[in-house]
Amino acid sequence: MTTEQLVEQIKHKKSFLTVGLDVDLNKIPKHLLATEDPIFEFNKAIVDATHHVTVAYKPNTAFYEAYGIDGWKSLKKTIEYINDTYPEVFTIADAKRGDIGNTSTMYAKAFFEDMNFDSVTVAPYMGKDSVEPFLSFEDKHTILLALTSNQGAFDFQTKEVDGVTLYKRVLETSKEWKNSENLMYVVGATKAEYLGDIRKIVPNSFLLVPGVGAQGGSLSEVCKYGMTNEVGLLVNSSRGVIYASNGEDFAQAACIEAEKLQQQMKDIMTDAGI
Repeated sequence: MTTEQLVEQIKHKKSFLTVGLDVDLNKIPKHLLATEDPIFEFNKAIVDATHHVTVAYKPNTAFYEAYGIDGWKSLKKTIEYINDTYPEVFTIADAKRGDIGNTSTMYAKAFFEDMNFDSVTVAPYMGKDSVEPFLSFEDKHTILLALTSNQGAFDFQTKEVDGVTLYKRVLETSKEWKNSENLMYVVGATKAEYLGDIRKIVPNSFLLVPGVGAQGGSLSEVCKYGMTNEVGLLVNSSRGVIYASNGEDFAQAACIEAEKLQQQMKDIMTDAGI
């Protein structure tokens, strides 16, 4: 998917909502456990119920890898279903990969060719030769971890190195890499006050923003500091949407929560003249 197609979808749906498909078999409705593939059946129901207000789905691969080969098969079925049924929706493999040379090439092939995701999250700290293999794929996007929403982000990401905050050095340096126009960046919603400085460095890049909802991030604050004239944001909610209910009405409950977020986003976009 091209960036232009993503922007078109955002404007059409009046939404920049990303739903995280982080499936825990201990949390999904019990009646699904009797099905052949509970993970897929859960995801399918969530996607069917929320796709009209959602522009992206973001499975965290750890929640599938934890179940071995069966989990990986469920993930592949999920992405194939989204691509076949709702091809306009952007897909994000939240895999946080990153290694040098041929290893990164193989990671990229796994997610972009075999799984056919539109994007994948990547850690930047092994440098450009660990990221550029991902960037070489046409109409695919690499989402670089810039400033994450967890408390441990302060251990390294906000430290100064030679007078420059490390996450700012990551942003500045990444712009010099080959095919850097295919980069997006992860910036946690709990770090909304940093978005003004981030936009000075990457004024037009898309930002994937986790942490709204269960982690306490503020949608209005994220938009105040991070929105561009084409929105430029993918705001993620996982638990707040997919686990809105653990009963047989789970999909309807997810729809209600997703629509609430979409309405807030629509209001913000309308106020901004987008």
